[in-house]
Amino acid sequence: MRKDQTTHIRPHVDSEAYAPARPSITDQFGRTFNYLRIAVNEKCNLRCIYCMPEEGVQFNPKNEILTTEEILRVVKVVSDLGVNKIRFTGGEPLLRGDITKLVGKSTTTPGIESVHLTTNGVLLDRYAGDLKESGLAGVNISIDTLNIEKYIQITRRDELVRAMEGLEAAKTAGIPSIKVNAVALRGFNDSEIVEFVELTKDYPLTVRFIELMPFDAHQIWKTGKFFSAEHIQKELKDHFPNIKITTGTATEHFIFQVPNYAGKVAVIPSYSRNLCGNCNRIRLTADGNIRNCLYAHNEFNLKELMRSGGTEEELKELMLSAMWKKPIDGWAAQKTGSDSRESMTQIGG
Repeated sequence: MRKDQTTHIRPHVDSEAYAPARPSITDQFGRTFNYLRIAVNEKCNLRCIYCMPEEGVQFNPKNEILTTEEILRVVKVVSDLGVNKIRFTGGEPLLRGDITKLVGKSTTTPGIESVHLTTNGVLLDRYAGDLKESGLAGVNISIDTLNIEKYIQITRRDELVRAMEGLEAAKTAGIPSIKVNAVALRGFNDSEIVEFVELTKDYPLTVRFIELMPFDAHQIWKTGKFFSAEHIQKELKDHFPNIKITTGTATEHFIFQVPNYAGKVAVIPSYSRNLCGNCNRIRLTADGNIRNCLYAHNEFNLKELMRSGGTEEELKELMLSAMWKKPIDGWAAQKTGSDSRESMTQIGG
């Protein structure tokens, strides 16, 4: 190099540092919502007693359920508003033929950092590998009992073996986060706490005991089956006196680990509603309605806006407005409007 030559070294530019900040979805109580739960259908291959009557409920016709393109459009809209986590629920989402495509397309949407799925596990054996390849970050598998006779009693179907095979398939496929959800029922599965905790002994999954919620058509939650988060914790500590408090997700209000066990145990106070102050969730029903709280009775029709030619900005405005109006907690939400939905399967898990 000659002395009169000058080298110009371009400084490294972090493009993300210069990217405009995405607006966030907030409410009047200062909460920020970055997590969207999308129900992709209403139908289910089980008939759990706390969710649906034996004969089922009257489902919406197919043309009222969001299409693949509509769901992916919503994912793009919310990602522009700061949402970075998506969960597909149902009904049973694995009954929907495009579920792998929905997962794959969502994982590649700019701004979306993780995509998850909630399932009863019955069909997971055939889908686990493809879902992992599509980028699925986590799966929650609903299994309320490890006893075949009780499983038939609670689900009205003989599918426990297939559900457990689905759990094993998720582990074999290497899906990063695996959680087993068990709705706690007094006098039914409260005697199985030890067996559930043993699932965490050799594999780093999380077993989550969830309070029963009042969304069944027969109001079984009022018949003495309710088993509170406090009682669940007492049972855990009675059976595992050396259990330790540890860390988990925001939903996992109480999280524990038995020393030398690979996984964790969580207790989720869904009915007690201790979580409301930290809520970061938006819910979208299978028929395209925004529900700003699980317990809310008023909804905001996003599908109608999309199908009537709504622009991206109009969709964003509806989302922002719906979540701004979120009540302070689930108790207040339960007093809003009148609910026409009979079953949890029509709301989304």
